[in-house]
Amino acid sequence: MHCITLDRVTLSYAAREIFAELSWAIDDRARSGLIGPNGAGKSSLLRIISGDLQADSGNVQRHPGTRVGYLPQQVNLPAGRSLLETAMELPPALAEVEGRLAQVEARLAEPAVYNHERRLTHALAQQERALADYERLGGAQHQGRVRSLLAHLGLGESDHDLPCEALSGGQKKLVALTRLAVARPEVLLLDEPDNHLDMVARRRLEAFIRSYEGAVIIVSHDRWLLDEVVTEIVELEAGVLKVWAGNYSWYATQRELARLRQQQQYTAQQKRIRQIEEAIVRFEHWARITEDPRHKRKARHRRRMLERMEEKGEIIEKVVERRQLQAEFSGWRGSTKALEITGLAMGYDDELLFVDLDLLLRHGERVGLIGPNGAGKSVLFRLVLGGETPLEGQIRIGPGTQPGYYAQDHETLGPWLERSPLERVRDIRPMSENDAVAFLLKYQFHYEQLRLPVAALSGGERSRLQLATLVLERPNLLLLDEPTNNLDIPTAEVLETALADFDGAILAISHDRYFLERTVDRIVELRDGELTGHAGGYSDWLERYG
Repeated sequence: MHCITLDRVTLSYAAREIFAELSWAIDDRARSGLIGPNGAGKSSLLRIISGDLQADSGNVQRHPGTRVGYLPQQVNLPAGRSLLETAMELPPALAEVEGRLAQVEARLAEPAVYNHERRLTHALAQQERALADYERLGGAQHQGRVRSLLAHLGLGESDHDLPCEALSGGQKKLVALTRLAVARPEVLLLDEPDNHLDMVARRRLEAFIRSYEGAVIIVSHDRWLLDEVVTEIVELEAGVLKVWAGNYSWYATQRELARLRQQQQYTAQQKRIRQIEEAIVRFEHWARITEDPRHKRKARHRRRMLERMEEKGEIIEKVVERRQLQAEFSGWRGSTKALEITGLAMGYDDELLFVDLDLLLRHGERVGLIGPNGAGKSVLFRLVLGGETPLEGQIRIGPGTQPGYYAQDHETLGPWLERSPLERVRDIRPMSENDAVAFLLKYQFHYEQLRLPVAALSGGERSRLQLATLVLERPNLLLLDEPTNNLDIPTAEVLETALADFDGAILAISHDRYFLERTVDRIVELRDGELTGHAGGYSDWLERYG
């Protein structure tokens, strides 16, 4: 059964059409992954479905009784309250029923009511209806459900007293998700629910989504999550919505096959059209020479053939590839040992992060560094780069090895926030302004962005600028800290292809399991202060230790 139907929905922003005439029927048991390039309007579409944003035109129809819960990308929780207090906040419908019950109980305590038979009967009937609503909404089980959901999502009792101000971005998302889910809406809209979550938390999220009783629509760049939980991919690109059955990997295969078929059909049809047009010219030529009406009829007949193809919408469109980032990490041959770490220890104050770490990274190796949030992975990178001093141990970067660093929070762009992308790339490698413009356009920047301060760029744009600077620096040891964060799926896949062709060593911190599976050939895990290595990609590690 369809619980929500979108009919010819159109949205524009600042005189730019985001999408037009979108139609979509959402099933009451849907597990849909909504994907598309950054800026395609995915978040706006979720807000329209939730009722948080009004479309310019078109209709969103809900089946009677369908409630929608919406988890936005950015979650703001109230300050001055604990995690548990915030999670225990009553859903609006349940809060309204509790208010009604309190009002009725107050009335029942009034002498003018309990000493008056008709008034008392009326108040008791109101109380009975409110209690029925309270039971239907799970009021008696509310606190137990909240605690159970928190535990299911990985927030145990030791986290309950944490102030909201001290929560990580991932923890805030999970608290907000708990508040939504406990109300049991028929449709959950989740916008990047996996952001800031480590791998264990992502697997818990996947289990939650699979077991949820209603429909779930997910906007996510996590292809592994989309493979694990969705049964259809809804692609929003260039203002057009298209639904594909299956998970992400099946969609990627079927989409490529469909594009190949379309290109073959387009080529064949264009050849046929050229033949018809040449026949028209030929018959019109003979009609002028011979004045034979048969030639005119044949020319008219073939012209009508072309007109009917257009009228019936039978003209096959040429496959147009979307403009993609063009990255090429050249690299070069350095020493056999690109990076060697022995006996490394690090901590702050009286708390040790890790002790006696050993790691050898050879030229040409691709290694994925995984582990829970807070284990010290980013700290390890800062130690390698000389940004911090270890308590003990040694870090050796091989002779002829030049590291290049991609920072998760774009710290490498910090000194350039008030300067432009053009100035940044020309500082790395002297080049003409025209050459710098041409170079940055390959990274999906618009011409008008090139002279803006870096501070004005979005997270995805800063990520692409970091990649551009890495290419210009020509390192042969890449230290990548969450390189696919803020990148849409097509851009992440371009990055993976570029890394596959890179002639150098790679050490990558990532929670992106799909990225790890496609990029690395060895996993090292930092957990509980120890570093352990595992040969193979992420799925090999998961099979043995997951």
